[in-house]
Amino acid sequence: MPNITITLTDTQYKGLEYAAASPQEWAENAVTERARIANDEIVRMYTDRALDEGVQIPATRDLIIEDAFTREWVKTAAQLNEEQAAALEAQAAE
Repeated sequence: MPNITITLTDTQYKGLEYAAASPQEWAENAVTERARIANDEIVRMYTDRALDEGVQIPATRDLIIEDAFTREWVKTAAQLNEEQAAALEAQAAE
């Protein structure tokens, strides 16, 4: 399981203590909630496309997300950024 670690200054941490009872819990909740939202989007996109193309839908959300990346029906944000940068470079070269 991947681990994400962030480092804050003392001032940033104090700001989070002002905003949340537990900065650690708040950060974990923010990240896990964003991941849940992204996974929901992937499952919806995958299900729609699989139904349109007659592809059997895997039995679990984890398998759906794994298959979505395997089939390249979804891409990481980094991949999309690279593709966009390449397209802009190609356009500028014209």
